[in-house]
Amino acid sequence: MITTTTRQHTLRDHLPGRHTARAASSVEHQAMLASRLTARDKWLLALLHEHRVLTSLQIQDAAFPSGRSARQRVRNLYLWRAVSRFQPFQQLGSAPMHYVLGPAGAAVLAAEHGLEVKEIGYRHDRAMGIAHNQRLAHTVGVNDFFTSLIARTRKGGPAGALVAWWSESRCSRHFGDLVIPDGYGSWRTRHREVEWFLEFDTGSESLIKVGRKLAGYARLAESTGIATPVLVWLPTTRREAGARTALARVHAGLDDPRAVPVATAAADLLDPAAPHPSPAEAVWLPLTSARANRAGPRYNLADLDDAWPGLAPP
Repeated sequence: MITTTTRQHTLRDHLPGRHTARAASSVEHQAMLASRLTARDKWLLALLHEHRVLTSLQIQDAAFPSGRSARQRVRNLYLWRAVSRFQPFQQLGSAPMHYVLGPAGAAVLAAEHGLEVKEIGYRHDRAMGIAHNQRLAHTVGVNDFFTSLIARTRKGGPAGALVAWWSESRCSRHFGDLVIPDGYGSWRTRHREVEWFLEFDTGSESLIKVGRKLAGYARLAESTGIATPVLVWLPTTRREAGARTALARVHAGLDDPRAVPVATAAADLLDPAAPHPSPAEAVWLPLTSARANRAGPRYNLADLDDAWPGLAPP
């Protein structure tokens, strides 16, 4: 039986301890942030600005030693309105919290470069709009690919390090007239470095469309004179087998197939019991037009350029 009711005005109150939107835009609030934001905080804000959204687990992989320390720090950033958050609906269980750049965080990034917030292309409503974007799962998947590599860099010893991570939007600004990769990355060890464009497949796109993307990469290689590997990440090995057939058909028809090195891998090849499963492991199978589905050795990320002996270093 209900004995008390919640007063309507209390439902409109802001979260206790969280600054109001008006207070977060004040000079006093910015002065407060100057004394509290660490270099890691600002790096995390820059990641959110470029890559749009990161889950709580991805933030932990990218920047924190434990889930507890990540939750405590990100909660402070949320209370200061440096980040905003949402939790997508899912049928079973609960999704992790998703974080985007908040208005106070955008003001900090803009001030660092002597710019106005509008000059860095930020609007809070657009930042939060990713919550309803049909490409949310794809964006989170791409970011998971790279943050798992960062976690491998931080916790996996001297096996290699992720030294570059470009978002789809940055790739679009550089190469969008020819092709728009889902991301660009570079992995470096003591003796070598491999760079790549990422095509992240969630299983919802036509395999024929996946294969047609190689024509755009061929035009990019012809325009720049640089042969950059294209790594295609797929959800299952069954999906990978079909994709390799479609890719091989297009790859064989290119004017210069060697200018577009291709390798594929599937997420179900990773060992979930491993300490830090990531695409750095030996899951990559290079594509040769004549042997699309023939079994062969799988390479780890650091040694992948051994599959293409004539490939120039980055």
